Amino acid sequence: MSKPTPVEDKNFDQLVLKASRPVLVDFWATWCRPCQMVAPVIDELAKEYDGRVDFLKLDVDHNQETAGKYNVMSIPTIMIFKGGQPVAHTVGFRGKADLKRNLEDALA
Repeated sequence: MSKPTPVEDKNFDQLVLKASRPVLVDFWATWCRPCQMVAPVIDELAKEYDGRVDFLKLDVDHNQETAGKYNVMSIPTIMIFKGGQPVAHTVGFRGKADLKRNLEDALA
């Protein structure tokens, strides 16, 4: 999966919570400018971590149940899950180095 894949309320558990490897979930919306700014960074990381981390995007406007479950109040919110549990959580635009550090911690 070298490009982030859309995820929805109906398949979140299967693709994220039951995943066999770490998963980065980008909670975003089409109207969100910072979300658009971080998207290319996440695309780059998806290529770098292909085969080691799954990258998913959840549109909060269309998947409010999952966004609410994880208390997503501001976007972009980026969460990394490992073993079905969130292990990292950032809100707002973050640079590649910050996200990479979180990914490396999740892989350790």
